[in-house]
Amino acid sequence: MKKTIKGTYGCKTDIGKVRVTNEDQALALLNSSGDVLLCVCDGMGGHNKGDYASQLAVNMISDEFKEVSNFLTSFHLRRWIRRTIRKVNAQIFKESEQEAAYKGMGTTLVMGIIHKGDLHVVNVGDSRLYLVKYGQLEQVTEDQTYVDYLYKTGKITKDEMKTSSERHILMNAMGTFPSISFQYKVIQDIHHPVLLCSDGLYNNSTEKEIHSVLSTNERVDQKINSLIEVAKSNGGSDNIAVTYWEPLEND
Repeated sequence: MKKTIKGTYGCKTDIGKVRVTNEDQALALLNSSGDVLLCVCDGMGGHNKGDYASQLAVNMISDEFKEVSNFLTSFHLRRWIRRTIRKVNAQIFKESEQEAAYKGMGTTLVMGIIHKGDLHVVNVGDSRLYLVKYGQLEQVTEDQTYVDYLYKTGKITKDEMKTSSERHILMNAMGTFPSISFQYKVIQDIHHPVLLCSDGLYNNSTEKEIHSVLSTNERVDQKINSLIEVAKSNGGSDNIAVTYWEPLEND
């Protein structure tokens, strides 16, 4: 029987240095069985829309997670994920259709659930989940953006992705359509630190800078604060959300 992995974790958002509202949300929760929920949402749709969509998503996911004291098997967890993602998407879409002020709102979602030693990863949009390995960051999620599509189909180069005027166009988001598709994968026997973040971090920091911060002996909350400060010192052009988990060394 696989055991629960113990770790330390935290989360934080920051408005950055340019935006007038904060549309990012971050979440880290533990249930009574030792399962850990990690989440980042980056709202879209402008003032009053993006921040409401991301807050609604995080609140609903948190409430749904708290209602389940124990996932008996990975099958039960996968079923919970599908049901919860569909429920959140339907609610955001419903409110965007009913309230003129929220028309066109949506949010990215990247979520990791650590259950009995495995990491279950869910992704919608372009927020990211990384594994922090020796000497490098490994991006687990795929950006669901137009420029990522262009790159994969050979239309543009890796360098052109960074400067394209279309790099912020999402191909997928929570709440923009009545139905939702999402990326899902499982990393078995997780024993590396896990970083979730919005594009406000990775667009204002290099992977080398991020890895350098996470390789220190600082506490988890200090590492999170340091990541945000790096992004802000590099321009802070967007809201920044960070959720971070690392296993206990003696586990």
